[in-house]
Amino acid sequence: MNNFAKWAIDQTDAVLPAEFYNLVQANHDRIIRAFPITVTACADIAGTERFLLDAIEKERNNEGFHFFVRDSVSATLIGFLCIRKIDLQLMKCELAYFIDVNFEGKGIISSALGKVIEICFSELNLNKVFIRTSLDNIGSQNIALKHNFKLEGILRQEYKNGFGILEDINYYGLLKSDYHER
Repeated sequence: MNNFAKWAIDQTDAVLPAEFYNLVQANHDRIIRAFPITVTACADIAGTERFLLDAIEKERNNEGFHFFVRDSVSATLIGFLCIRKIDLQLMKCELAYFIDVNFEGKGIISSALGKVIEICFSELNLNKVFIRTSLDNIGSQNIALKHNFKLEGILRQEYKNGFGILEDINYYGLLKSDYHER
């Protein structure tokens, strides 16, 4: 069952620093490994405000785009997605996402990711989107596979996580041609 009808996606300018700070802090221990820059930047309200202002600037410059999932009933932020590492020469980008632990496994982030993928191919006219996951992040791997991403390989010691440790990652890619075939 798709529960996305109870959720909405907001853009950065509709998000208050305190509410994004609260989302990051509530999920700190879960996301520090995969979102070290976000967690470090959002260590306090002032840092979170700078993070959001930087996000708006990146959006103005087409360097990245940020999406915030909000519970429509309570108006609480419950998730975050971003388009980053946009390479216009190769026409590709990376997608990253997390959802509050209390909303995991309900299909919300997967539905939101579907909308972001559509933006990548239709509005940004990219040719490829990719997702990098730690080898043990089964939930994120399942989301990638659900959206027909292909495991292109394991990149060894490719990512420095939030604990400063280099780790291997799964690299999943989705081509525009594969996306339009489904």
